[in-house]
Order: sequence, then structure tokens, then C-alpha cells
Amino acid sequence: MNFTQFLLILKARWLVAALALGVTVTTTLVVSLVLPKNYTSGVSLVVDAKTKDTVTGMMLPSQLMAGYLATQVDIIQSHSVALKVVDSLKLANNADVRAKFQEATEGMGTVRDWLADLLLKKLDVKPSRESSVIEVAFSGTDPNFAAVVANAFAQAYIQTNLELMVEPARMTSAWYDGQVKRLRDTLEIAQARLTEFQRSKGLTVGDERSVDVETSRMNDLSSQLVAAQSQAYDTTSKQQQSQNALAEVEQNPLIQSLKHDLAVSESKLSVLSQQVGTNHPQYQSAQAEVESLRARLEREMKVVAHTVGTTAKVDQSRESGIRASLAAQKAKLQTLRKQRDEASVLIRDVENAQHLYDAAVQRYGQTRLESQTTQTDIAVLNPAVPPIKASSPKVLLNTLLAVFLGTLLGIGLAFLMEIIDRRVRSAEDLSLALEIPVLGVLAAAAKPRTRMFFRRKIA
Repeated sequence: MNFTQFLLILKARWLVAALALGVTVTTTLVVSLVLPKNYTSGVSLVVDAKTKDTVTGMMLPSQLMAGYLATQVDIIQSHSVALKVVDSLKLANNADVRAKFQEATEGMGTVRDWLADLLLKKLDVKPSRESSVIEVAFSGTDPNFAAVVANAFAQAYIQTNLELMVEPARMTSAWYDGQVKRLRDTLEIAQARLTEFQRSKGLTVGDERSVDVETSRMNDLSSQLVAAQSQAYDTTSKQQQSQNALAEVEQNPLIQSLKHDLAVSESKLSVLSQQVGTNHPQYQSAQAEVESLRARLEREMKVVAHTVGTTAKVDQSRESGIRASLAAQKAKLQTLRKQRDEASVLIRDVENAQHLYDAAVQRYGQTRLESQTTQTDIAVLNPAVPPIKASSPKVLLNTLLAVFLGTLLGIGLAFLMEIIDRRVRSAEDLSLALEIPVLGVLAAAAKPRTRMFFRRKIA
């Protein structure tokens, strides 16, 4: 089918197409005028996706804008928010509403849920593509009611958003309350164990350096033991020498002096024995002096020999005492180190308990403040106001659409009738139908009125 055939079909069936167009436009116009007018009122909400923490004051990380706004849209369109709107406007208390509910549902369900579903059907929520603004619109037959419901949805959404923020913080705060009490008890038990251990062992808080002091004392005792062992070895060696050769006695200055005096007295006595008789007073005096010196020498030699033995015993006894003191000091140091290790474990337990308790108290304070906050990141940019013009039905737009659809419908009906009742509209149609060439075409005869018109003109 070419364009000429298309025009010929429309020319032949123009009455059907015009009738379809007229019926469509007339019906649409009548319906648009008969339908009740609906008014749409909208409220603009700003969702601050990047804000400060109301408790700490720190900047919170930015949420993914698309996903975050989509979540907010779902919250606004939730059944919970719609129920808050029904309760805030007290729609369920209206007797007419209850009668309509009984008629529509025959008492099935609750009037609150039924009203919430009706409100959600007339609610339209659109997030902005390039900003954090959400448009909430509500349509109704009463412009004032539409504005009131739109504002009620905005306030219910803000309240729900606040509850979603506060309720987890409130639950966390309650959980931390129990944890803080438990950690406080743990801290008190650890502190009591440390205090009891320090009291029973006689330790104080400043005893951390006592191990170093006792270690230094043990090192001193070790040095003293080495010196005592060396001295005991020397005195023992000297004692053995004095018993064999009396070297120690011979080297004593007093013994040497007494020996010199004894030799001088014996020499003097020898001289006197040649000069005077044994009964001479000088001889007897010199002899008494020699005997006195000899007795004193023997006595001093015994004293010196005894002194060497006593010194060896004293040195050995001192070595034994230092060795015992060193052993006792080692045992004391080991005990002290063990006590310090046990005390360190208890101190670490106290420090860990204190750290956990402090962290829990800090977090408990934050969650408690968060559970009591009244601020949200939602703000009303433009509140809803009663609209002046109706949003539907749109008579002009509906008429234009009716003209377009009526035209398509008329053309479609014309072609449908042409298919059902095919006619020859041109020489080309005849050639296609008979499959023979067309030799000539006669012009259509003029209508009688047209011939009469031309005759009058000629006359």
C-alpha cells in the first residue's frame, strides 16, 4: 500500500474516522468534566547526608546518596509512617470513616490499617536526582486535607527517623548499663585481691625496686664470700706453715725483739760468769733477766701461734656465715621475685579491668546521650500549603490526548472496514486485483448539480 492508496482509503472512510474521533474526544471531555477534582499538595524535605555527631561533634562519613535517599523514600512510604499519620490526625475516630470501613471490608482487619493503606495509595514520594531533597505529595478531593496529610507525613517521617536513631542507642545504652555494673564488680574484685596479697606479703606500692636492692645485696654478699674464702685460705695456709716451721712466729716483730734482747742478756750473763761468781748479785740479776726474757719469749711464741690458729678459725667461721647469708639472700630474692611476679599479674588484672571499665563508661555515656537526642538530619524545606488549582483531571491535556488517540482510532477503524469490505479505489487497485494491465482511465462524470451550475454560467 502506497501513500496514494492510504489517502484514498481515508477519503472514502472519512466519516467513520471523524465519528470515532468525535466520540473519543466527546467522551473524554465529558468524563474529565464529570470526574471529581483532585488537589495535590506537596512538602519538600532536606536530608542532610553529611552532618556532625550530636554527641561527639565529629563529622560523620557521607552515606551513599542514591542508596541512602532510596532508603528514606521506603521509610516515608512505609506502613508504620502511615499509621502515625492516621493516629496524629485521629482519622480512625471519625464515625463516617468507620462506617465506610465496615462497608468496604465487612469488619475485616482494623480501621487504622485500612486508612493507612488508603493514604499510601494517594501518596507520591520522589527523591531528587542531583540533590538531597525529597518531595512528598498527597492527592485528595479537599485541598486543605491534602496539605494537612502531606505535612503529617513529613512530621511522621521525621519522628520515625528519630526513633530509628534513638531506639538502637537506647538498647545499646541499656546493654552497656549492665556491662558497666559487671565490669565495676570485676574491677573491685581484682583490686581487693591485689590489696589482700600486698597486705599478706607485707608489700607496698613502691616495692618495685626492692628486687633490685636485694639483688645488689646478694652481689655484695657474693663479693664478701669470695674475699672471705681467699682470706680463710691464706690463714689456713699460714697456720699450716706455723705448725711446720714456725715461719709466722719467727717473722713476728715482738718475737724477733725478744730474741734479740735474750741474746744480749745471755751474752752479758756469759761475760759476768767469767768475771764474777755465780753467787754475785750482778750474775744472779743477769741470770734472772735471761730467764725472764726466755719465759716471755716462749709465752709470746705460744700466743702468736695461737693467734694464727684463732684467725684461721675466725676466717673459716666468717666464710661459713657469709655463705649462709648468701644462701638466705638467694632464697629471699627468689621469694621476692615470685611475690613480685604474682603482684604483677594482679596489677595487670587491675589495670585491664580498669581499662575495660573506663572504656565501657565512656561508651555508655555516649550511647546514653545519643538515646536522649531530639535532633535529626531531616528538615522541612517547604511545608505543604492548600493548592489553588486542581491537579486532576486535566481537561486540556486529556482533550489533546483524546484527539491524538481518537485520530489513531479513526484511522484504525477506517482500515479495518476497508479490510472487511475491500473496494477498488484506483486503477492500480484494479490492476492488482485482476492482474492485467490497465489500458485507459475514464474521468468520473460530474454530478448533476455541478452540470447545472456550469450551464447557468455559460448561459
